[in-house]
Amino acid sequence: MKKIAVFGKPGSGKSRLSQSLALATSIPLYQLDSILYQKNGDMIERGIFDKTHDEILSSETWIIDGFGPMGAFKQRLDAADTLVYIDLPYLSSYWFVTKRMLKGVVVKPEGWPEGSSVIKGSIQSYKTLRLCPKFWNNDFLNALKARSSHQTVHIIKTVSELNRFVSHYVN
Repeated sequence: MKKIAVFGKPGSGKSRLSQSLALATSIPLYQLDSILYQKNGDMIERGIFDKTHDEILSSETWIIDGFGPMGAFKQRLDAADTLVYIDLPYLSSYWFVTKRMLKGVVVKPEGWPEGSSVIKGSIQSYKTLRLCPKFWNNDFLNALKARSSHQTVHIIKTVSELNRFVSHYVN
C-alpha cells in the first residue's frame, strides 16, 4: 500500500478511515475537500485543483480521501494501488451526516475545510446523497471488482466492517 484512494458516499467514514491509515502507515493524507475549497468555503479554480491533484498523484506515496471532479476521480482510481470503497447503507450515511452537522455546531469536524460552514456543507451532503444511486450502483461496483486483478480493492459495506478495517490497519 503506497497509493491509496478512499471514496464513498458523504457521511460514510472516509475521513476517519483515512486519518487512521495515515497515522498507521505514515503515508501523507490529502483530503479532497481541503484541496477543492478555499478557506472561505468557495471552490478553488479548477486549473489550480488539477495541478495540485496531478502533483499528488505523481508523488511516491499518498492517501487521497474523497471524490472530487469525475475526471480526477477516474485518474486517481487508475493511479492507486489500493482502492477502499466505503459503501455503507444510505440510512447510515444520512445518520452520520446529521451527527457530523450537530457536532459541527460546537466543534469543526476532522478533515473539514477551514472556514467552510458545516451546516451548508451538510445540506450539500444531503443533496449529494439523494443523487448517489445514479453513480454508486451495481455497475460501478462491478467495474471496481474487475480492478482486483491488478489493484487491491476493499469494499466496506457495514459499520462493523469499517471498524474492523480501521482496527486491522491501525493495530
